[in-house]
Amino acid sequence: MPADIKAKIKEVIQRNYNVKSFRLEIGVALDFKAGQFLSVTLNNDPKLKRYLSISSSPTEGSYLEFTKKLTQSDFSRMLDNLKIQDEVVIQYPFGKFVLDASAPKIAFLSGGIGITPIRSISKYVVDKNLGIDIVLIYSNRSLRDVVFKDDFDAMAKHYPLLKVAHVLSETEVGFKSTVGHINSEVIKNEIPDYQQRKFYLCGPPQMVEAMRKILAEDLNLPVEKIVTENFQGY
Repeated sequence: MPADIKAKIKEVIQRNYNVKSFRLEIGVALDFKAGQFLSVTLNNDPKLKRYLSISSSPTEGSYLEFTKKLTQSDFSRMLDNLKIQDEVVIQYPFGKFVLDASAPKIAFLSGGIGITPIRSISKYVVDKNLGIDIVLIYSNRSLRDVVFKDDFDAMAKHYPLLKVAHVLSETEVGFKSTVGHINSEVIKNEIPDYQQRKFYLCGPPQMVEAMRKILAEDLNLPVEKIVTENFQGY
């Protein structure tokens, strides 16, 4: 088990109406792989401990960032009130939802706040210019629920091998997206070469299981081409 680290809040970023990123100064060299997660404990209270994906990339210097959808839970309310220089206790890194750099083509299927480790991995690939071809299909209820839109727009502009396809439940005038949910037809339309790719799935557990079944049963992808992370950070 990783050791406890006292970390100070360095910056708080409002990502959309109910999602915030928290950047931490930890005072020691960063040591994690893109896509991993950490634990955050508030007020030194074990009841106020959550496991959250790291949304920053190891290439992003001196801070560790996690991003959370804020709910009415005690943890979320206390997190929402944190200010610069406030202290939290973290442990990291955890998890195996990490990049297989030997795969020349990958795809991400994600929903909602499950985008956080995918943002970390994508940023790492782009910053390192690894030459890996990436397609992200990102599902949300509406445009206002999309997280890291500006980040992915900037990455796609800088790194032509990254393509982002949005799937929304609600139509949005002037915004390019597929209306509905991720299904086998959406995957085939957006990723014609899906058989050549390794897939990473991250989102609410029910969504991840549904996506896994579509890939394995409808599209006949072998199990070794499917990496999953059930994101509980709500």
